[in-house]
Amino acid sequence: MAAPIYVLNGPNLNLLGQREPEIYGRDTLGDLQRLCDEHAARIGASVVFRQTNHEGELIDWVQEAGRAAQALIINAAGYTHTSIALLDALRTLSIPVIEVHLSNPAAREPYRRRSYVAEAARGTVSGFGALSYTLALDAAVKLACT
Repeated sequence: MAAPIYVLNGPNLNLLGQREPEIYGRDTLGDLQRLCDEHAARIGASVVFRQTNHEGELIDWVQEAGRAAQALIINAAGYTHTSIALLDALRTLSIPVIEVHLSNPAAREPYRRRSYVAEAARGTVSGFGALSYTLALDAAVKLACT
């Protein structure tokens, strides 16, 4: 089987289903992981799905993805808008990087409209709730094969 697709999630996503469900929906992080695992199996892929509240750990996983994954899907959450260190790590990757968000940051507060992750990503999928993750998986598989 091909190398996995890493799906990395940043801070506070462990609170999905509880935190602002009117924005992020009622799906939990476990629900998203099951959705990704099931969709990946349908399209002939596998995922490594992780979440952390710690910037350094997220950066370590990005570096690991560069060695072990065929593509990276990342929802950096709050670090999307703040982390130059994460951007620097993402820029080292030769695999496709796809930014994903449950909500649409461009339609939210002004400070959420700047994405450092986007500067290193091939594209962004946002605003479709949990569907954003399956769309990102489809894109990751196609990009990794080209």
